[in-house]
Amino acid sequence: MDKIKEMLTGTAGNILGAIVILIVGIIVIRLVMKALRKLKGFEKLDQTMTRFILNFIKWVLYVMLIIAVIGMLGVPMAEVIAVLASAGVAVGLALQGALSNLAGGILLMILRPFKVGDYVDAGGASGFVHSINLFYTVILTIDNKRVTVPNGNLMNANVTDYTAEPKRRVDLVFACAKSEKPAEIQQCILDAVANSKYALQDPEPFARISGGTNESMEFTVRVWCNTEDYWDLYFELNQIIVEAFAAKGVQAPALRVLNEKA
Repeated sequence: MDKIKEMLTGTAGNILGAIVILIVGIIVIRLVMKALRKLKGFEKLDQTMTRFILNFIKWVLYVMLIIAVIGMLGVPMAEVIAVLASAGVAVGLALQGALSNLAGGILLMILRPFKVGDYVDAGGASGFVHSINLFYTVILTIDNKRVTVPNGNLMNANVTDYTAEPKRRVDLVFACAKSEKPAEIQQCILDAVANSKYALQDPEPFARISGGTNESMEFTVRVWCNTEDYWDLYFELNQIIVEAFAAKGVQAPALRVLNEKA
């Protein structure tokens, strides 16, 4: 009975000590992470790298805490390491997808195909990159839906980054009746583009006849803008060019066909 009491007393002490270490460790980790987020050194890094490093540090600290708790319980570390090593193969096989995502997250940080805030089309999702974590990347769609994409999928898929370059080009096609004069239509389009506050003049705006049918001519319009102004320019061009056509009395193909039939 004395031996049993001694064993229970020792075990209770170890369990109590492990609980105290666990609670104190969690508090310390939270304080450390809070302090790290305020470091000025992270201000020099972009948001993507900062979040990834902080997530990695947090995982490492929690692993160290678990090891400390196991040690406090009196479990020999040599045996723990041996068990982890023997179980590592089985866990690795069971978690192939998770390990692939972890490797993908590390490669995303090294290769940097995109960063937080970019608008991308990748892994079957389109939207703004909200965060890049160890195992997955969160993308917010235009209508504010949250899409979680595994990092492993991103590393094995084509990634289109629409905001990587400072300039983008808006491509549009406008049609008019074939009876119109191409040079006048071209000048009408260029004059309308010149009135846009989002259109850049370098490279110069482009407007040329590019096709048509028996009743119509099609003009391809290509205008450059700053990347952040892409959609503003897109909708503005659609409006101001149509308005310019109306002001000059440019006839639409459908209207011309109806007039001929009448």
